Order: sequence, then structure tokens, then C-alpha cells
Amino acid sequence: MTDHAGSAALDRLSFLLADVKDGIGPFLAVFLTSAQHWSPGRAGIALTIGGVATVIARAPAGALVDAVTAKRRLIALSAVAVAGAAAVMARWPQFWPVVVAQAVNGVADAIFPAAVAAISLGMVGRARFTARVGRNEAFNHAGNVLTAIAAGLAGSYLAPNAVLWIVAALAGLVLWPLAAIRPGAIDYAVARGADPGVAGVRPATRTLLVFTAAITLFHFANAAMLPLLGEELARRRPQASALFIAACIVTAQAAMVPMAILVGHRADRWGRKRLFLVGFAVLPIRGVLYTLVHHPAALIAIQLLDGVGAGIFGALFLIVVADLTQGSGRYNLAQGAAAAAWGLGAALSNGVAGYIVDGFGFDAAFLFLAGCAAAAFLLFWLAVPETRGWAQHRAAVRLG
Repeated sequence: MTDHAGSAALDRLSFLLADVKDGIGPFLAVFLTSAQHWSPGRAGIALTIGGVATVIARAPAGALVDAVTAKRRLIALSAVAVAGAAAVMARWPQFWPVVVAQAVNGVADAIFPAAVAAISLGMVGRARFTARVGRNEAFNHAGNVLTAIAAGLAGSYLAPNAVLWIVAALAGLVLWPLAAIRPGAIDYAVARGADPGVAGVRPATRTLLVFTAAITLFHFANAAMLPLLGEELARRRPQASALFIAACIVTAQAAMVPMAILVGHRADRWGRKRLFLVGFAVLPIRGVLYTLVHHPAALIAIQLLDGVGAGIFGALFLIVVADLTQGSGRYNLAQGAAAAAWGLGAALSNGVAGYIVDGFGFDAAFLFLAGCAAAAFLLFWLAVPETRGWAQHRAAVRLG
């Protein structure tokens, strides 16, 4: 396989994994609260179950990806599981079928990011990894734009559960680009972070822990914002809720594409921290604006901030963890463990925010989440150093 062919296969894989990797998300919340008349708290429990399953599976999934060479097969099996879970929720939208399906989705979601990052690192090498991650994320967000448009239109004009069938179909299509990636095109030592020249360098554990704490707070603040917004609109305008959520997702995902490209092209030159700080800074602003603005067009415009923050985060998370674990041979395990922590934050976000809404209203929930986002920004700013060139510096100190 040529480099061009391998790059094209990764592009297609990232594009098709978009809503397969990210699960059902806000559309499921709208479907359950508007079409099935679930309370926000009950819907939050269902979303939380999927997040908890992902948290439990993240670190074992990362260790598994480090240990095996059948990384493409892991993605294929996970995609098939997501397709089945989406079909179950579409056909039987009762509490227990939804909870079980969300648990299956959660486990599959633990496999996707580690396996795709490992394949990418093993195919392009360390020198081109930053650019490749930015490209992966850009194609992923572009796929989310197309899927959100299709899901919003289908949910409004065909059936409320149409988005679930769309996700099932996308999951099946994931097998196409996987078949185009040759196992021999992947350097499996590099794919797990055992880079020549810095092999044996211990990971920066303390810095990784502080970084993980900051991104956990970030995801706790971020995860519930869009589902809550969808639930609030579903109460006011139930017939337009699917289209509104689609517009919010399209706006955010469209903004994420240039942000991911910016990270891919500039993170090696500008460093990681200054870009990450921008991503952290926009989240508390977004949470406060949700309490001040109520016109649908203005709320959709606010989603540009979501695109800036999430676009930067999605690419830089994989790059920073790779920086801090280079040479250890445990890149995917560390990535999975860190993702488990922020996944726990995201899972708790939906449940906690749902019950704040039940007791105090939507504005109270948005302000609470904005406060958590501000704390995440301060922690990252004050306690996480620049990580560009980290492994080379540690290797030089060790040899010196």
C-alpha cells in the first residue's frame, strides 16, 4: 500500500466513524424526552450508563490495543456492536433495552479512539503524527456534519428514531476503509509508543495525572450542555427539536474542522499549551451565554464556541498523551486510562445536570457547568506545562 492509499483509507475511516464513535448523544436525549416522553433525569440515567460502560472499558481497551496486532479487527467488531445496539434502541425504546444498548455502545466507544490513534501512529510515524491526528479529526467532524444534517431531516420528516437507523448503517460502512488498510503498513512498536531512540523513557506520570484531572473537569462541564439544550427546546417546540439539534451539531462540527486542521498544522510550531488554553477558555463562556440567550438562531450561533473548544481538544488530547508517554510502549494504555477519567466526568455530567434541572431549572444547571469549566481552565493554565519535545528532553537528561 502506498502512503497515499493508506492516508485515504484513514480519511474514510475517520469520516465514517464520526457518529459511530461518538454514539447517539444529543439525538438520543431528544428522542427519549420528546418522542418517548422520558423525564430529563431518566434520560440522563440512560446516557450515564453508556458513559460509565466506556469508563470501565477504556483502560483495558487501551491495554488490549497495545498488546495485539489485530487492531483493525477490534474496530470492525466494535462497529458491528454499535450497529446492533442502535437497532435495539430504535425497535424497543423502553428503559432496560436502552440501558443495555447504551452499555454495549459504551464498551465499543472505548475501542475506537485508541485503535484509530494506534493505527495512525504506526502508519505515519512520530514526525507526521500531529498532522495525521489533525487530519483524522477534521474528517471526523466533517462526517458529523453530514450525519447531523441527515439525522435532523430524517428525525423531523420520517420518524423520531430515524437517527438510530442512520447510525446503524454508518457502523456497517466502517468495514469498507478497514479492508483497505494492510496490516503490514503498520509499525506495531511505534503504534504503542515504543519509539526508537527514546525507548525505555519512563512516562511523565505526575504531569499526566494533572493533565487528566484538568480534562476530566472540562468534560464534566461540557458533556451535558448540548443534551440539556436539546431537552429545553423539546419542551418548548417538540416538533422542531430534531432540526434544532441538527443545526447546533452542524454549526459546532463545521467549526471543529478548521480547528482540527489548525492543530495539525501548528501544534508542532506553536506548542500544545497555548492552543489548549483557548479550548478550555471558551467553555465557561458558552455555559453562561446559554442562560442569557434564548432565541434559537442565537443559541445555534453559540455552538461556534463548542466547535472551537471541542475541535482543539479532540486533536490535542491524543498528541499530548503521546508526548508524555513516548518511549514507554504504553501509549494506548495511558490514553485509555486518561480517557476513562474524563469519560467518568462526562458520564456523571448528564446525570448530575439532569437532576439539577429537575430541582432548580435549566439556568442553574448551565451556571453550575460553567463554574466547573472555569475551574478546569485554571487548573490547566497553572499546573500543566508545555509537552512538545518532552520525551527527547527526558532522554537527554537521562543520558547526561
